[in-house]
Amino acid sequence: MKVYNSLARSIEEFKPEDGAEARLYTCGPTVYNFAHIGNFRAYAFEDVLRRTIEFNGWKVKQVQNLTDVDDKTIRGANAAGIPLAEYTKPYKEAFFADLKTLNIEPAEVYPAATDHIPEMIALVSKLVEKGVAYKSDDGSVYFNVRAFPGYGKLAHIDFDAQRTGARCASDEYDKENIGDFALWKAWEESDGPVGWDSPWGRGRPGWHIECSAMSMKYLGETFDLHTGGIDNLFPHHENEIAQAEAATGKPFVRTWMHCAHLRVNGQKMSKSLGNFFTLRDLLEKGFAGREIRYVLIDAHYRQGLNFAFTALEDARKSLARIDTCTDALAAKAASAAPAQTPEFAVSALSDFSAAVNDDLNTPRAFAALFNLVRSANAALESLSPAECAAVLETFRRMDKVLGVVFFGKAEAREDVPPEIAALLEKRAAARAAKDWALSDSLRAEIAAAGWTVKDSKNGQTASRA
Repeated sequence: MKVYNSLARSIEEFKPEDGAEARLYTCGPTVYNFAHIGNFRAYAFEDVLRRTIEFNGWKVKQVQNLTDVDDKTIRGANAAGIPLAEYTKPYKEAFFADLKTLNIEPAEVYPAATDHIPEMIALVSKLVEKGVAYKSDDGSVYFNVRAFPGYGKLAHIDFDAQRTGARCASDEYDKENIGDFALWKAWEESDGPVGWDSPWGRGRPGWHIECSAMSMKYLGETFDLHTGGIDNLFPHHENEIAQAEAATGKPFVRTWMHCAHLRVNGQKMSKSLGNFFTLRDLLEKGFAGREIRYVLIDAHYRQGLNFAFTALEDARKSLARIDTCTDALAAKAASAAPAQTPEFAVSALSDFSAAVNDDLNTPRAFAALFNLVRSANAALESLSPAECAAVLETFRRMDKVLGVVFFGKAEAREDVPPEIAALLEKRAAARAAKDWALSDSLRAEIAAAGWTVKDSKNGQTASRA
């Protein structure tokens, strides 16, 4: 398995350090609002990464943080006049519901920042003791970027060419300004009731320290993979490295991976442009989670993704092609156990494996999947039930990574009543047994109930008359 390491700026072979379990940290949501489709582009990429690691036979321990205290969450809670935990709770719940809608595998640990304040205080204390952090006059604690010689190695910054010296108190600040950043922020009146006691006075952690503290708590001082959107590479991930390595003296992360931006209809997503969409917005427009996931993973993760409604419509058509093929295979396979896999399926799976192991090349992986669809359609009449079952197993193997072939299949179709679905299953079995009289009788019964059946070499489809 090879991936692009943002730290080395090159393709490298990936193997878990312990040879068995990959330790993976993925930047999660800031729970001040519903996550938008740009966020889910990153989460879907990370899900494909996780699934590819599992596809190769390794286990995964994934940690994904929930940022529930920062500038945005505090502003939102205070504006609403409710406690911080009450304000963030519905957005946390919505995030987990959205993960299920997109068939994103759950992480092993979802640490919330507010549950790990002691670990953050301990890490800041260590940095102060080592002389790479200092307390300012207002009671905040800052990391001294000049005191850490490795600062800038992830973003490949020419340190001396940058503006330096200013303190960056805001969690998200000017990316052109290389300055000392806040590890602990002294309490201000605008923070309202949000704050914790610390050796430096009442306050709260800076955004960057949260991920360093929580990732090392659950994955160790050095771990395999850290991922996120390219917008987090600097300053957030750069600052994570500085904090962790200055504290431990050890390499923080072996491999860094970042996905590119998502644009909507060729433009940056913006509420003012009317192209800002949450997952819920797309579901309300009639698109299924399965179709949205397809679009999010269809492009290579390091290439910009242009999200458009036409892409969702194309995804629906592509998934229908897959469904028609797998339905026909399932009808003919019936209850047969898989036999020897046909050569065309073996070849397709080999191409698929090579694609996903080549830096998660999902466009090539989908090409291998559709080659399998074409070959299966062409060979269907000559395949035995056991061979059909074996081809279906090949689809399932591919779907372990893609997560779109079988997930949400029923929901994506027209709502066929259970009694019609039962008749369709009987008719498919009759056709597989070449019992044409029974097939015609069932067609008439289905038609009498208000449904039309269309037959093709790939099987049957039903729609309301």
